[in-house]
Amino acid sequence: MSEFHQVATKSEIEPGGMLLAECDDQLVILFRVDDETFYCLDDVCTHDGGTLSDGSFEGCEIKCPRHGAKFDVKTGVATSMPATKPTASHEVKVDGDDILVKLSE
Repeated sequence: MSEFHQVATKSEIEPGGMLLAECDDQLVILFRVDDETFYCLDDVCTHDGGTLSDGSFEGCEIKCPRHGAKFDVKTGVATSMPATKPTASHEVKVDGDDILVKLSE
């Protein structure tokens, strides 16, 4: 059964920024869309298994640096080719300054 893990603090991520973090031995990316809205995805492009954390984040999309596939940071859904499958999205909870993540099954 998955539980929430503290992975970062709000002060580590500026609004409109992202942070590579580790949650229960798994690499994930935290996204801060605005002052109080955070999302979390696996650091994996489903097109070829590359990392997304070196890509560019704008609005609510992350762009893979390798082949340009884009993913919606809210849901993990692939929004442009060459990716066609979503990357895993995880539940985020904020407790004070702490950002907690619950990995999806």
